[in-house]
Amino acid sequence: MRHSIIAFALAIASPTLTSAFTTNNPGVRHHGSRLLAESTETPTPAAARPIEEGSHDELMYALGINLARQLGDIRPLVENPNELTQVARGLLDTVVGKLDEEDQRKILGRRGTDLNDIIVERANKIRVKIEEAGKAMLKEMSENPETATLESGVVIHPLEAGPDGFGKGVKPTAASTVKVHYHGTLPDGTVFDSSLGGEPVTFPLGGVIKGWREGLQHMCEGETAMLGIPSEMAYGEDGTPDGRIPGGAALFFKIQLIEVLSAGIGGGPKLVGADGRELKANNASSGLLGADGKPL
Repeated sequence: MRHSIIAFALAIASPTLTSAFTTNNPGVRHHGSRLLAESTETPTPAAARPIEEGSHDELMYALGINLARQLGDIRPLVENPNELTQVARGLLDTVVGKLDEEDQRKILGRRGTDLNDIIVERANKIRVKIEEAGKAMLKEMSENPETATLESGVVIHPLEAGPDGFGKGVKPTAASTVKVHYHGTLPDGTVFDSSLGGEPVTFPLGGVIKGWREGLQHMCEGETAMLGIPSEMAYGEDGTPDGRIPGGAALFFKIQLIEVLSAGIGGGPKLVGADGRELKANNASSGLLGADGKPL
């Protein structure tokens, strides 16, 4: 899951993190140009060699990918290819030890204030763009005649009907526990959470964001719908602590309500077992209790 660029930017802007890219070997320098000058052969650069599956090179390449994913996408913080090149150069020179601890401190001390200012400025611009994009998407979504917009601003777009048809069947309440599949994205399409590719997720509606709780109460068991959730019905101005969801971001979910496990309303008559769940033909036990209080 990709980290939010805004969280990354504000973290770098914090004075306590200005030494986050220091090496563990201060004082060590690598003079690559001298070594190349002394070599009589021109070896194939490692970056130009194909990576063989199962090789040590592939393992180290995977390490680089893992580190990059923790860093997050820094491209929105730069405005042109030259800026991106210099950022990459600073990362590489620090990682390989070309800059020792003293050199790093000198540069950060000389340009630290300017660095913080430009990061905060650009991060704020990114946040504004995300907020505006979310509002525009919600507005466009609400103008679709097939959608319903609730008083809270949550927009529901039914996509697939349940077994009884659209709007028919069991609906969850705020006290319900539900089983769902879901796929959540930011306005720019960034996927911040998804159950697709895995097992369905079960949770009580009382433990989710307000937009989810309200939206699912307008869905029936078996239905699939898109939910557009305004920031104030999601994570508000602060976003999530891990930075995956920036403050002010609207959220968009595709949700399949597989089953209402408890406290549902509506639908046809059902036989319910001692655990409060619907009895089904393929149940190993009837769920009914005998005179001794044990399941039949």
